[in-house]
Amino acid sequence: MSETVARGSMAMTLKARRPAYSVMQECLRVQAEAPALSRRARFFGSSPLSPDARSWYQGALGEIEVDRVLSELGPGWTVLHSVPVGSGASDIDHIVLGPTGIFTINTKHHADKKIWVGGGTFMVGGHRTDHLRNSAYEATRASRLLSAAARSEVEVIPAIVLVGTASLKFGDKAPTVTVLTVAQLRKWLLTLPRKHSDEALACFALLAEERGTWHTEALVLTDTLRHEHRFDRLRREIDDAARRRRRWRVGTALGVLGASGGVAIALVATVMSTVVSTIG
Repeated sequence: MSETVARGSMAMTLKARRPAYSVMQECLRVQAEAPALSRRARFFGSSPLSPDARSWYQGALGEIEVDRVLSELGPGWTVLHSVPVGSGASDIDHIVLGPTGIFTINTKHHADKKIWVGGGTFMVGGHRTDHLRNSAYEATRASRLLSAAARSEVEVIPAIVLVGTASLKFGDKAPTVTVLTVAQLRKWLLTLPRKHSDEALACFALLAEERGTWHTEALVLTDTLRHEHRFDRLRREIDDAARRRRRWRVGTALGVLGASGGVAIALVATVMSTVVSTIG
């Protein structure tokens, strides 16, 4: 095998894959190509996030939020993240196996966008997408691969889970794939009719955890912790910059009021002192 395992990496099952692994990896790759911010830009709270990395960053946050909900399902459920599938770099955001079925979860983080779904149509802010078709194909392929590994027919149910959307509205026709918000996900999974016995579920889970079930490369090569630490550091930097911008806005507003009293001026000085201290 031509790949090299990075220091601290090891071959393991897919249970070792953390949520958003693939999108984190791409976000960090794109972000590494961005020029560093100047000291002045950092002082005024410019976001360190590259515009080219923004969609990957939002995608990672969405998958992390979905994982937070999936982690509350409890015993009897197996949740796999960023599952490599096929022969290339494609992956499935989450594969969930439980008493009520086996599911492929496609996370969509359309922050502050209005979503309309009906029949085979999925609109984001008035623009048509291929989300329904792609999600259905993802589940069909997962069913074929898991069925081959189990040597019996295994149904896989697709679902699209929305994070951070402004609204979700449905047309008269039911969507071809289940669409729900992250707040609805746990209840939906738990209240569906039971489909699998504990014994069958244990067998499916063991097969699903093996990368060879899904991907032509059977060995898992991953450096999850390193990517997580780098992504967490980027997230802290982005959040710190946002707080700095808020302090500047407050300081500017107080500065306007300062013309009518010395108290506001003193408050401005306090805010500016806080801003300076945040960048050391």
